[in-house]
Amino acid sequence: MAVYRSRNALAGPLTPDSLATVTLPRTPPGRRGYRPGDVDALVHRLAYELHDRIRERDQALAENQRIKNALRAWQSARVADEAWPQPGAEQPTTRDGFA
Repeated sequence: MAVYRSRNALAGPLTPDSLATVTLPRTPPGRRGYRPGDVDALVHRLAYELHDRIRERDQALAENQRIKNALRAWQSARVADEAWPQPGAEQPTTRDGFA
């Protein structure tokens, strides 16, 4: 897929401000509108950028879920270890001296 490369407005990553300032070249005199090749190139660039951002977001969400699952497993293991003291270990006592 070809990526739109402008000499001015769309250099670097796309932002809302850079898109708001885009001016596509007009067709030659006698025709109305914009040159279809330039419009197609811009649409392909936007699709590429959107796909890339969605991929990055999905990777971040997957990493976030992996970390949450690891934290839950660690917390569960820690609670299980504290709930059942090992034989021979000292039992915690309260201020009254009772367990």
